[in-house]
Amino acid sequence: MPNIRAVRLPSDGNIERGEAVKITINGVIANAYEGESVASAMMCEGISAMRTTVAGDPRGVFCGMGVCFECLVSVDGITNTRACMTWVKEGMEIRTQNGLQVDK
Repeated sequence: MPNIRAVRLPSDGNIERGEAVKITINGVIANAYEGESVASAMMCEGISAMRTTVAGDPRGVFCGMGVCFECLVSVDGITNTRACMTWVKEGMEIRTQNGLQVDK
């Protein structure tokens, strides 16, 4: 899967967005904004493969509206979370995952 990087528009006063926050993606601190999706924040950090299948095939955002379940990640220890339907919050810890995970 090609690594596609999304870009946030610069704020010139005409763009309304949430507060700037720090999140962690795969152990790396990243900047994000409250109210943007986890998928968007990950893509802005250059992460387009959010999970892999059991066979190791990369998967990422496909539908962007919570129907396809291709963008499953672990958020604050809760696996199989849809990145496109989960909104960023301060201190959130996000991890890519391999296959479908079972919470312990």
